[in-house]
Amino acid sequence: MKTQKSENTKQLIIEKTSTVFNVKGYAGTSINDVMKATGLSKGCIYGNFENKDEIALGVFDHNFGKVTQHMKERILATENSIERLLVYPWTYKNYFRYPYLQAGCPILNTATEADDTHPLLKQRVQKALDFWKTSIENQVKRGMERNEIKAGTDPTEIAVVMISMIEGAFMQAKVNNHMTELNIAMTFLEKLIKDLRV
Repeated sequence: MKTQKSENTKQLIIEKTSTVFNVKGYAGTSINDVMKATGLSKGCIYGNFENKDEIALGVFDHNFGKVTQHMKERILATENSIERLLVYPWTYKNYFRYPYLQAGCPILNTATEADDTHPLLKQRVQKALDFWKTSIENQVKRGMERNEIKAGTDPTEIAVVMISMIEGAFMQAKVNNHMTELNIAMTFLEKLIKDLRV
């Protein structure tokens, strides 16, 4: 029972601080921010987590998991490979509809500060990027097998270009605080994906 209670408290801390870490970043989030977001004492927080690093790792997994689940549900809702790839620009073009994306993409937000200052967080981001890249590559391969995507299309090339366009456009939207560049990039990405059609 005690273990379950501890797990519930850990989950509560992660959920309540997920937006704080995504907005303020790892370095910018203090233990006071964690206390304020959760309503818990410092003793209670450190009774469940060894340090702020451990909370940050849990928060990244939580935020990335929310985005992944959202994308997976929409991708599996259609059989067509082109439509599955189009889920990406459609989602990011309308990111303000999804609360867990409003603070920004967790991969982009975490990657910008986790390079050499936080090796464990950097590993998490690398794994997340690898997972994302592989997912897109698999959709492209599936599309070629089903004769929905042009034969000879390079799955890795498509994956790298898609991720670069999404993250680069998202970064511009955050910095400029408007949607213009994001809309331009996602419209271009839609055209690029539709041009893969057989």
